[in-house]
Amino acid sequence: MATDGIRVDPDDLTERLTLALTCAALDPALSGVLLFDLEPRLVDPVARHFAGILGTAGAPVMLGATGRDEDFWTRARLHRARDGITLRVEPGPLIAGDGRLGAPPLIVVPDLARLSVAGMRAAVQLLGADVAVVEHTGLSHTARPRGRWLAACPSADAGRLSPHLLDRFAVRLSVAGLRLPLPDTGAVARDTAPAVPVTDDALDRVRTLLGAASGVRRELALARLARAVAALQGDRTAGVAHCEAAARLMGLTVPDPPRPTPSQAHGQDAPLPPAGRFRISPPRSTAEETVPAREPAPAVQPLLETEPAEPIGRTPGGTPVVLATPFPEDETGEPRDFAPLRSPWQRTVGPASARGAVIGTRRAGNLRDLAHVRTVREAAVHQRLRHNRRFTISPVDLHSHVRAGAPERMLVLVLDHTCRDDDWDWQDALTPFLQWAYTERAAVQMIEVGGARTTDELRASSFSARSVLDPHVVASLYRQSGRATPLAHGIEEASRVLRRAFRQHGNGLAEAWVVVVTDGRGNVPLSVSHGGRPPYEVGAAGITDALETARRIAAMDRTRVHTAVVDPAPAAYGHLPGQLADALGGMVIVGRAPLNDEGDQGDR
Repeated sequence: MATDGIRVDPDDLTERLTLALTCAALDPALSGVLLFDLEPRLVDPVARHFAGILGTAGAPVMLGATGRDEDFWTRARLHRARDGITLRVEPGPLIAGDGRLGAPPLIVVPDLARLSVAGMRAAVQLLGADVAVVEHTGLSHTARPRGRWLAACPSADAGRLSPHLLDRFAVRLSVAGLRLPLPDTGAVARDTAPAVPVTDDALDRVRTLLGAASGVRRELALARLARAVAALQGDRTAGVAHCEAAARLMGLTVPDPPRPTPSQAHGQDAPLPPAGRFRISPPRSTAEETVPAREPAPAVQPLLETEPAEPIGRTPGGTPVVLATPFPEDETGEPRDFAPLRSPWQRTVGPASARGAVIGTRRAGNLRDLAHVRTVREAAVHQRLRHNRRFTISPVDLHSHVRAGAPERMLVLVLDHTCRDDDWDWQDALTPFLQWAYTERAAVQMIEVGGARTTDELRASSFSARSVLDPHVVASLYRQSGRATPLAHGIEEASRVLRRAFRQHGNGLAEAWVVVVTDGRGNVPLSVSHGGRPPYEVGAAGITDALETARRIAAMDRTRVHTAVVDPAPAAYGHLPGQLADALGGMVIVGRAPLNDEGDQGDR
């Protein structure tokens, strides 16, 4: 890569990204590159850009949510021999390029937060490792990993990932707002680290820039990045200036160094190297710029007044959270997943890739879980070139589904907001169930009835979440109460969710908990929730419908569906929660102590 006359501006993301990828290609110790807040549409262009720097000609290895250990480490191949066809076990895609000449392979992870547990463990084992050992039936592999990893991750999700996984990515950048095109570069990939020593003063500067609590891996990553920057500049040693350049490259704040002592001013102990051709300068202040100020553009009257932003996704106003730092896990307050590098206990039958929601398609490697529409569309494109009278489907036309990881446990919460007052925090009663969902990585289905701010107070509202760590789950626990209580419709929605989950996932859903928090006083009949007009006298129709609907859940498989009712101990009709628990076939959880005759809570 030619570096003559190139000046890298820290405010130019394309130049910083190109230099970071070049350093990762130059030094095998910097084999992991993690880009925060990269737009999904830019993953493929950035991957092609990195492949051009590496000199990799083939397609990159893509890792997603459905990857398994047997897909990464081994690969079965058919070979023709004298006695017939034989089956050989060869190294898998993650280690196929180890110990070979040529450009290193490229491994791309479009979303690190959704990577399978097997993929996360593979990254921890390979990134920055001196040797990789794979022992499998018919395969014994020992070599130094040569692959380069390119991963993307939203900065808001970094706090959920394992710190062992994040620390394996030595090069990290926040690339929010990256724009194309990316500059063309040449291949600079190497299999050995640059022979550039790092001075002691540079190591001290690394500790100062990162802080005392940064950890050894972060210090090594910044020092190795400084070594790669020095090698690109053609310097023989990596000094303090290179460490500061590497810190600015990653997006760290570089404070001004202390003033030199008189002995250093006369040339003693001043190891700063001369300015290189490929360097990163600090941002220019606005006072140094001489660009004339532009006249303000005339105001344009809009056709329609802009309405307030509505929340879409996880943050208010639909704007994703962007933490412009290479270490966003230190600033996010989101709880971390329980044992993120350990696979949960499974009781499933059949291939895992054939379960879960469809999130895309890919070229098929077998005849399982074919995407028929995509296959027919691919075949239709090539019909004229094949010159066949009949519609022909070739093996190259076959595509299969790409599915997200299917949860094996589910927590269904039915919350009746009208039974909660300011004196009772029902989160204490729900903590055991939330803790179970957290440790088992269960999917969560929230069903709310009796909320104040709802689109239809006569119907229950529902939403699904990947885990209890979703911010919407916590927000739903503290909504204001309304007037109507469509309890029967909420329990019916829970029954529908369970039947759909067992029907879609088959044997994949191993266990489910249905927890209903209510005083049992439903005042909306089921017919009204389905679209009818409320009658003049409701009576006990809402309670009766809730009990009948609950019996449908009780008729499900009791070995996989567990039910519980949290009793808020209402002053009136205190027997209704027990009746509902009997209809569900579950247990009664005491939410709070019952009220005495004076209206105070008794001893628990």
